Order: sequence, then C-alpha cells, then structure tokens
Amino acid sequence: MPLRAKTLSYVPNGSQPCNRGVSRSPLIPEADYHGTRPGAQRKHSHKRPCEGVFFAENQEKWEIVMKFSFKASARPSDGALVLSVYADNALGAFGRSVDADTGGALTRAFAAKSFSGKSGSTVEIVAPAGSGLSRIIVAGLGTPKEATAVSVENAAAEAFAVLRKGGDAAATYVFERVAGVKLDNNQLAAHAAFGAQMRSYEFDRYKTKKKDKTSLKAITFGCERKAAADKLWGDLHAVADGVFLARDLVNEPANILHPEEFAKRCKALSKLGVKVQVLGEAQMKKLGMGAFLGVSQGSAFEGQLAIMQWQGDTNAKGELASDWCAFVGKGLCFDSGGISIKPSGGMEDMIGDMGGAAAVTGLMHTLAKRKAKANVVGVVALAENMPDGNAQRPGDIVTSMSGQTIACLNTDAEGRLVLCDALWYTQDRFKPQFMVDLATLTGAIIVSLGHEHAGLFTNTDGLAKELSAAGSAEDEAVWRLPLNGAYNRQINSKHADMQNIGAGGAGSITAAQFLQRFVNDTPWVHLDIAGMAWRPKPKPVVHTWGTGYGVRLLNRFMADNYEKGARKTAKKTAKKTAKRATPKSK
Repeated sequence: MPLRAKTLSYVPNGSQPCNRGVSRSPLIPEADYHGTRPGAQRKHSHKRPCEGVFFAENQEKWEIVMKFSFKASARPSDGALVLSVYADNALGAFGRSVDADTGGALTRAFAAKSFSGKSGSTVEIVAPAGSGLSRIIVAGLGTPKEATAVSVENAAAEAFAVLRKGGDAAATYVFERVAGVKLDNNQLAAHAAFGAQMRSYEFDRYKTKKKDKTSLKAITFGCERKAAADKLWGDLHAVADGVFLARDLVNEPANILHPEEFAKRCKALSKLGVKVQVLGEAQMKKLGMGAFLGVSQGSAFEGQLAIMQWQGDTNAKGELASDWCAFVGKGLCFDSGGISIKPSGGMEDMIGDMGGAAAVTGLMHTLAKRKAKANVVGVVALAENMPDGNAQRPGDIVTSMSGQTIACLNTDAEGRLVLCDALWYTQDRFKPQFMVDLATLTGAIIVSLGHEHAGLFTNTDGLAKELSAAGSAEDEAVWRLPLNGAYNRQINSKHADMQNIGAGGAGSITAAQFLQRFVNDTPWVHLDIAGMAWRPKPKPVVHTWGTGYGVRLLNRFMADNYEKGARKTAKKTAKKTAKRATPKSK
C-alpha cells in the first residue's frame, strides 16, 4: 500500500482579488483574520474571510510519493539495504550472508563504530564492496527478548531517518527473526513498515521552501509469506492513517481549523462509511447545553458538536448486534482562557487544545478503514474560548444539559464545561456499554506525570486494566489517579450545584470529579492527555509537535477487548467490572 504525504495546493475559488485585510502572501492570513458566524445574532464586527483564501478544503492534494510493498526472500542487487542486528551484533542468517558477500564489511563497521546492536542504534556502511548496494544501514534491536513490536517500529523509524537523507530511489528492509524473538518474520516486516511510515510524517504545508526532500520512492520489506505480511500491514496502515489525521488536526493553526472547519473534516469520514451528524448552537440550545454554549459565546465561530457513528457489528437485519462503545473528545480549537486570560508566553500552544477531539476523530478513521467489528460512536465538542464583550464572565452560573447548575469561577477551566454536556448527551442518547473521554484538560497533569503518561481516572477497575495493558503494548502509557468523596466535595458551590474549579489543589483530580457528575452509572474513563497531545522532545516515531496520542491506545483497547472475536466479550467484561472502583460521593 502507498505511503501518502500532503502537499499544498492553493486554488482560489474565484478570479477576483480579495483586499479585505488579507496578507499579500497567499499562505499567511492576517493575525486578526476572523469569520462571522452564520446566522449569529451577536454584534460582532469581524469580517468573513474571502472565499478561496487558504481554506483547508482548497489546500490539500494527496500524492503517492512512496510505495511500500512486501516480498518473500527479498535480496536486493542495488539501492539501499536496511538490516536488523541483535545485542552483541548477533546477525540472522541473511545478515551473515551479506557480511560474507561484502568481505566482512559489517563486522569491521561494528568494530570501528563500537556498535553493539543496542536497541535504537544504527550504523551505516557506504558503498560496500562486492554487493552493488549504495549503502547498508544496520538497525539495532537489543536482546531477542527486547524485540517487541514497539522496539521494532522504533528501530525501523531510526533507520528510516538515516535512509531518507541519501539519494536512493529504492530501499529494502530485512528484519529477521533469531532464537528468542517472539515475533515471526511477517510481523517483523509489517511492524518495520509501520515504524518507517510513522517516522515519515511531516507537517510542512505552510513552508514555501521545503527542506530535506527525499528521493526515496519505494521500500520493499522482506518477509516469509507476502499474503500474511500484507494482511498485518493493512491494519497497521489504517492505524497510521488515523494517527496522521490526528496529528494534522493538532498541528493546524486556529485561523484554519476553527470549529466549523473541524466539523467539516469529521464529515469527510462519511467516505469510509461513518455516519456523521453535526449539531449547531441552535440545536444545542434546544437540548439545554448551557455549559457548552457558555464557553462558545465569546467566539466569532459557532460551536459544533460532531457525532460520528461506525456500525461494524450488525445482524442480518442491519440491527446493532452489540451495544455502543463511546469515545468523547474535548475540541477547543483555540483556548485563550477567555476573560480569565492566559499569559502570553506559550499561548500559541493552545492551537492543540483539541487534542482529545483529534484522537477521537483519528480513532474513528482507523476503525472504519480497517472495518472494525464493533459499534462505536465518537462525539467531539468543538468550540473556541475567546475574550469578547459577549464572553462568559467569572461568576456566571450556567445550566448544563443534565439540569445541574455550574458556577463558572474561572473561564480558563472551560474544557470540562464543553465535555460535561457532551458526556451527558452521549450517555443519554446512546446508552453505551462504556464511555472514554480524552481531553487536554489540566496543566496540573503535566506537573504530576510530565510528558510520559496520560492521567487515567475511572469509576470501573476493569476499564483501567484494559487501557493500561493497551497503553503498554502501544507505547502510549497511562497512569491511574484516585477519585473519592473528599476531592468531590472540593467542587461543591455555595450558589450553584457545583463550581468549575476546586479549592485546595489536586486540579487534575477535581476536574475528573467534575466530569464524573455527568456520566450517571455508565462505566467511564477520563484520560487527561495534556502532557501527551504534543511533545517538547521527539521520539523515534514522533518527530513533529502534534503526536496523535490516543489513536494507537484506543485502537488496541478496542481490538483486544470489545470487537467481535476479541479475547474478551463486552458481556464478560461488564460482569467482571460490575464492582465500581469509586463509590458515589456526596
């Protein structure tokens, strides 16, 4: 299957020039480039952007720039070759034959570079004699016991970083099994391809001068059985596509990805068979979503609630054969803090405050593309939190869809306000067997866990175990934190049913306690991904700011536990988790 990259294509809708405050560069609009809200009755003076000036639906074209394929007994006679090696430079049979054919070039390079096959390390041999190859890149996998799917992906990614800098048009990867490695040769090939693809992602569509362009057009991955490798790769490729979609959404600037544009991108999933419905503010007002609308009222863009449904487990009559699995994402396309405005330093990172919604959207893409045998609904709450004459004020009291009232003491604690209505809507309409919400909710979680784990809060022990296992398997780790009555009482309010901030520290926990008041008895997990949706430091498979965190985690969680044919059925899991981890607190 092809590896795809995005390139910019600026195509104006009309031939007339636009002179209403638009930057002369077709790429960068003015900083105050806003859009009006269709049908809005607010007295905003913002002008609508000119048609065709750098809207997302006009800017992308997909081009096949690199082809990935699998071949049994792949032995190249030219181009570049990527080999695996284990600890203490233990080569497989193929690697040993290459070393012999090149007169011991690999062995000499290992000695010269003090290379030992450590996991994640690489060594490059240029123009090895007697081979016809332009170069050989050797990727270390550590000890055979360390050769997991994740370590193979990381090693392949590091090798790809070296590979792409050369002038080769074609390359071959041969990651081979030795005694003690649990993965077979087909799994090694498929996960190597996944690692290379994950490393290939770039977000440079707004750069007019591209750097580091690669001439690489095709990579062949050696395997034992092509059909088996192709099947594994099909599912992994779908995961990569979902991760890339989530990364794109997080990386997009807020002047491009406003709530209405985000909703349009959700609608694009209909091409994969996802049923998409979008509620505007008028519809949300009828439903009583006062908490959500209070956040959105200061923005020039109308808030949106996008509901994405994938029905992959139905009977002969087309009826659902299993209950819904629900995922809910916070989608603040930009968070200024509102009237409780944030400091200017680092505020630009708040283009990523929709990382939870991005993960849910990417997950729905992946599940649909690989035709997951489950019924899944993804709900994303899309809004902006902006200061304005009509913006919500500290001290305002709003009524949520649940009927509970909320005193808004800090307008920068807005994510929980949009999420609480989205959670109530989801459990009320779909009656799911569980709900998982994802949100870049609190800075406090970064203080607690840094950028290594997402914070996990739940009312159901079994869900925590399943998500922890999925996180370990996919290198998207989670760490459970407590919920109890003492924390819950911190958000009681003297004037309303509750307030949107706690009083006494533990900010991540009190935020989760707030959300728990809107799930009723539904088994529920809250993932605070504020430290994970973007990374200050790169990882082998994540070399851009937006990570796409959550797509791999939740895809694995679904595949292992809730899809038809999974090791555990939802019914068995429900019985095991009937005992709540957290008693109802007053």
